[in-house]
Amino acid sequence: MADRMTQPSKTSVAAFLDTVEPARRREDAGVLDALFREVTGWQPVLWGTSILGYGRYDYTYASGHSGQSLATGFAPRKANMVVYIMPGYADFQETLSRLGPHRLGKSCLYLGALSKVDLDVLSDLIRAGLADLGTRWEIKPS
Repeated sequence: MADRMTQPSKTSVAAFLDTVEPARRREDAGVLDALFREVTGWQPVLWGTSILGYGRYDYTYASGHSGQSLATGFAPRKANMVVYIMPGYADFQETLSRLGPHRLGKSCLYLGALSKVDLDVLSDLIRAGLADLGTRWEIKPS
């Protein structure tokens, strides 16, 4: 994610969700927001201009580079819903096989319509991602 996206913003999450287009994506964003709140127990924070983040962590790499990032979250894009699991999806192939239609990036999971996704499996994936991240960095509530 670009630097500007990794910074929390003061923008209202509700106001942002009201602007999501098309309407089907806005409805799916509401479903995902409720799911992430339930799974994490945290309120979302808008990171950059379009990522809803749940929890955060501070990191320092061996190179000395440090920063802060969201622990998990999603971005409702026009083409796909993008779910972020830090540090990535490499170890979750069995869970992903039960999810439904998706594409993968390193830390990005691209979903189409949520009606084709098993939300219980997505909940399991979010929990597993947070547990994995927690073995590397201390996760704090958002």
